Amino acid sequence: MSSENTLSTRQIVLSIILAGLIGEIAFELYAWLVSPILFDVILQPSNLVIAITAKLTGVQISKSLAFPIHFLIGSLGFGLFVYATRLLMPARVWLTGLVSGLVLWFVAQGMLAPFIGRSFMMDFGTYTQSSFIGHVGMTLLMAHLLAAFLAYFRNKQGLDHPLERAAAVQ
Repeated sequence: MSSENTLSTRQIVLSIILAGLIGEIAFELYAWLVSPILFDVILQPSNLVIAITAKLTGVQISKSLAFPIHFLIGSLGFGLFVYATRLLMPARVWLTGLVSGLVLWFVAQGMLAPFIGRSFMMDFGTYTQSSFIGHVGMTLLMAHLLAAFLAYFRNKQGLDHPLERAAAVQ
Protein backbone atom coordinates (compact mmCIF):
# COMPACT_ATOMS: atom_id res chain seq x y z
CA MET A 1 0.00 0.00 0.00
CA SER A 2 1.50 3.30 -1.03
CA SER A 3 1.79 6.14 1.43
CA GLU A 4 -0.20 8.24 -1.07
CA ASN A 5 -3.26 6.19 -0.08
CA THR A 6 -2.98 7.57 3.45
CA LEU A 7 -3.27 11.16 2.27
CA SER A 8 -6.69 12.75 2.33
CA THR A 9 -8.53 13.48 -0.90
CA ARG A 10 -8.31 17.16 0.02
CA GLN A 11 -4.50 16.99 0.26
CA ILE A 12 -4.21 15.20 -3.07
CA VAL A 13 -6.62 17.60 -4.82
CA LEU A 14 -4.84 20.62 -3.35
CA SER A 15 -1.50 19.21 -4.56
CA ILE A 16 -2.93 18.71 -8.08
CA ILE A 17 -4.43 22.21 -8.16
CA LEU A 18 -1.27 23.94 -6.92
CA ALA A 19 1.05 22.00 -9.24
CA GLY A 20 -1.30 22.57 -12.18
CA LEU A 21 -1.73 26.27 -11.48
CA ILE A 22 2.00 26.95 -11.12
CA GLY A 23 2.77 24.80 -14.18
CA GLU A 24 0.19 26.62 -16.31
CA ILE A 25 1.48 30.03 -15.22
CA ALA A 26 5.00 28.90 -16.20
CA PHE A 27 3.63 27.71 -19.57
CA GLU A 28 2.00 31.09 -20.23
CA LEU A 29 5.18 32.95 -19.28
CA TYR A 30 7.12 30.71 -21.66
CA ALA A 31 4.50 31.09 -24.42
CA TRP A 32 4.42 34.89 -24.29
CA LEU A 33 7.96 35.81 -23.20
CA VAL A 34 10.44 33.05 -24.04
CA SER A 35 9.00 31.40 -27.15
CA PRO A 36 9.14 34.64 -29.18
CA ILE A 37 12.85 34.93 -28.38
CA LEU A 38 13.70 31.28 -29.10
CA PHE A 39 11.31 30.51 -31.96
CA ASP A 40 9.93 33.87 -33.08
CA VAL A 41 6.38 32.66 -32.32
CA ILE A 42 3.97 33.36 -29.49
CA LEU A 43 2.08 30.26 -28.45
CA GLN A 44 -1.62 31.08 -28.29
CA PRO A 45 -3.56 27.93 -27.45
CA SER A 46 -6.65 30.08 -26.93
CA ASN A 47 -6.86 30.11 -30.76
CA LEU A 48 -7.26 26.34 -30.61
CA VAL A 49 -10.09 26.71 -28.10
CA ILE A 50 -11.79 29.25 -30.38
CA ALA A 51 -11.48 26.99 -33.43
CA ILE A 52 -12.66 23.82 -31.66
CA THR A 53 -15.64 25.65 -30.14
CA ALA A 54 -16.60 27.04 -33.54
CA LYS A 55 -16.26 23.65 -35.24
CA LEU A 56 -18.24 21.75 -32.60
CA THR A 57 -20.93 24.33 -31.84
CA GLY A 58 -20.84 26.90 -34.60
CA VAL A 59 -20.33 29.57 -31.94
CA GLN A 60 -17.44 32.01 -32.30
CA ILE A 61 -16.09 32.84 -28.85
CA SER A 62 -13.73 35.71 -28.06
CA LYS A 63 -10.11 35.49 -26.94
CA SER A 64 -11.19 36.98 -23.62
CA LEU A 65 -13.34 33.87 -23.07
CA ALA A 66 -11.02 31.35 -24.76
CA PHE A 67 -7.98 32.30 -22.67
CA PRO A 68 -9.53 31.47 -19.27
CA ILE A 69 -11.01 28.27 -20.72
CA HIS A 70 -7.57 27.14 -21.84
CA PHE A 71 -6.05 28.31 -18.57
CA LEU A 72 -8.52 26.11 -16.62
CA ILE A 73 -7.88 23.16 -18.92
CA GLY A 74 -4.13 23.72 -18.61
CA SER A 75 -4.05 24.09 -14.85
CA LEU A 76 -6.72 21.67 -13.67
CA GLY A 77 -6.93 19.25 -16.60
CA PHE A 78 -3.21 18.95 -17.20
CA GLY A 79 -2.49 18.80 -13.47
CA LEU A 80 -4.97 15.94 -13.16
CA PHE A 81 -3.46 14.26 -16.23
CA VAL A 82 0.02 14.40 -14.69
CA TYR A 83 -1.39 12.89 -11.48
CA ALA A 84 -3.18 10.13 -13.44
CA THR A 85 0.04 9.39 -15.32
CA ARG A 86 1.81 9.15 -11.96
CA LEU A 87 -0.77 6.60 -10.77
CA LEU A 88 -0.78 4.55 -13.97
CA MET A 89 2.95 4.62 -14.45
CA PRO A 90 4.67 4.84 -11.10
CA ALA A 91 8.15 5.81 -12.14
CA ARG A 92 10.66 8.53 -11.60
CA VAL A 93 9.13 11.98 -11.39
CA TRP A 94 10.93 13.25 -14.49
CA LEU A 95 9.61 10.31 -16.54
CA THR A 96 6.04 11.02 -15.40
CA GLY A 97 6.44 14.64 -16.52
CA LEU A 98 8.06 13.69 -19.81
CA VAL A 99 5.42 11.12 -20.77
CA SER A 100 2.59 13.47 -19.76
CA GLY A 101 4.06 16.29 -21.82
CA LEU A 102 4.64 14.13 -24.89
CA VAL A 103 1.06 12.87 -24.80
CA LEU A 104 -0.43 16.36 -24.31
CA TRP A 105 1.79 17.82 -27.03
CA PHE A 106 0.75 15.07 -29.45
CA VAL A 107 -2.93 15.58 -28.64
CA ALA A 108 -2.63 19.34 -29.27
CA GLN A 109 -0.49 19.23 -32.41
CA GLY A 110 -1.17 15.77 -33.82
CA MET A 111 -4.89 15.42 -33.16
CA LEU A 112 -6.55 18.76 -32.35
CA ALA A 113 -4.66 20.83 -34.95
CA PRO A 114 -5.74 18.48 -37.80
CA PHE A 115 -9.27 18.40 -36.35
CA ILE A 116 -9.56 22.16 -36.93
CA GLY A 117 -8.03 21.95 -40.41
CA ARG A 118 -4.32 22.41 -39.78
CA SER A 119 -1.70 19.95 -41.04
CA PHE A 120 -0.57 17.01 -38.89
CA MET A 121 1.81 18.32 -36.23
CA MET A 122 1.59 21.61 -38.16
CA ASP A 123 4.40 20.29 -40.39
CA PHE A 124 6.77 20.19 -37.39
CA GLY A 125 7.42 23.91 -37.84
CA THR A 126 8.63 26.36 -35.24
CA TYR A 127 5.20 26.59 -33.56
CA THR A 128 5.16 22.81 -33.03
CA GLN A 129 8.74 22.79 -31.80
CA SER A 130 8.01 25.55 -29.32
CA SER A 131 4.80 23.80 -28.29
CA PHE A 132 6.86 20.68 -27.54
CA ILE A 133 9.12 22.62 -25.18
CA GLY A 134 6.12 24.34 -23.60
CA HIS A 135 4.11 21.18 -22.99
CA VAL A 136 7.00 19.02 -21.80
CA GLY A 137 8.49 21.80 -19.69
CA MET A 138 5.11 22.50 -18.08
CA THR A 139 4.43 18.84 -17.24
CA LEU A 140 7.97 18.27 -15.95
CA LEU A 141 7.44 21.21 -13.61
CA MET A 142 3.97 19.95 -12.64
CA ALA A 143 5.28 16.45 -11.93
CA HIS A 144 8.06 17.78 -9.70
CA LEU A 145 5.74 20.18 -7.89
CA LEU A 146 3.12 17.46 -7.44
CA ALA A 147 5.73 15.15 -5.92
CA ALA A 148 6.93 17.97 -3.64
CA PHE A 149 3.42 18.89 -2.46
CA LEU A 150 2.49 15.25 -1.83
CA ALA A 151 5.76 14.71 0.04
CA TYR A 152 5.04 17.81 2.10
CA PHE A 153 1.66 16.43 3.16
CA ARG A 154 3.14 12.98 3.86
CA ASN A 155 5.89 14.57 5.95
CA LYS A 156 3.38 16.77 7.76
CA GLN A 157 1.47 13.63 8.76
CA GLY A 158 4.65 11.86 9.81
CA LEU A 159 4.37 9.42 6.91
CA ASP A 160 7.99 9.85 5.92
CA HIS A 161 9.19 8.27 9.14
CA PRO A 162 11.50 5.32 8.27
CA LEU A 163 9.07 2.81 9.84
CA GLU A 164 6.18 4.29 7.82
CA ARG A 165 8.25 4.05 4.61
CA ALA A 166 9.02 0.41 5.36
CA ALA A 167 5.33 -0.33 5.96
CA ALA A 168 4.34 1.52 2.78
CA VAL A 169 6.69 -0.62 0.68
CA GLN A 170 5.00 -3.82 1.81
